[in-house]
Amino acid sequence: MYRKLTRLLFLIKQDAGLYLGISLGVFIFILFFHPFPSVNLDFNNWLLFMAGFAAIIYVFLILVRIFLRWIIRDKEEIYDEPHIHSGIEEFAIWVLCSVGTIFYLRYVGSVNITFYIAFKVVLICLIPPVIVRFYDRLKLLKHENETLLREKVSLQQAVHDYERDSLNKSIEFASDNINENVVFQLSNIILVKSADNYIEIIYREETETRKRIIRSTLKSVESQLKPYSSFIRCHRTAIVNRYHIQRVNKKFGSYSLGMRDYKEDIPVSRQYLFKIKNLQ
Repeated sequence: MYRKLTRLLFLIKQDAGLYLGISLGVFIFILFFHPFPSVNLDFNNWLLFMAGFAAIIYVFLILVRIFLRWIIRDKEEIYDEPHIHSGIEEFAIWVLCSVGTIFYLRYVGSVNITFYIAFKVVLICLIPPVIVRFYDRLKLLKHENETLLREKVSLQQAVHDYERDSLNKSIEFASDNINENVVFQLSNIILVKSADNYIEIIYREETETRKRIIRSTLKSVESQLKPYSSFIRCHRTAIVNRYHIQRVNKKFGSYSLGMRDYKEDIPVSRQYLFKIKNLQ
């Protein structure tokens, strides 16, 4: 019983304000445009009569959208997600509001119901279901967007964890000279630069930045680093570790990278600029 009451209070708190706003909107529309024949009442009673239209809309919205939903979805464990339906609720609201308004005009306002008046009633009573349908669609899209954002964060975290684990691995760079192969931990490599027929490997060793030169090509090194997404080609002469990028510099239309623990700026070619900017 407590769970049922909690669910009912949740549904009332969730959308009751929306239904009140729709009802007031219909009341103001009827008040200003007078779509129905006038009734012989003084001003105060006339206002009360006009307010009756809003009350009809509000009551049927509450009955269909809250109490009916409360009864039908009573066994569902999760009820704060957007309700997906086939339009039955909107049709029920439309029919009930139309019938209720016609009876209200006939038996409270003593208005002679003609086909034209009934048509206007049906048309006006179409407003609430259209609004709630639009509201449900927006709510569903918002829910889907939040779900996608959560999945995106989860995937980003998984990628980050994978890259972090990858950076803890070591890699061996092969030299064209025999017995000159060197091994580095991936996370310690700041960048790799080409120098004619040699490459310069700039890396961290404890608290110092060091440089190692071996006989090889940047193309060969790039093929070895290709499985690790943290290493990015930024220029025909350089490959950088994205986790050591401190800033992107722009000067006179040209770009360069400022690296942590390395004083020289690394140039960025236009063909690699888009990839670098996406890292920011």
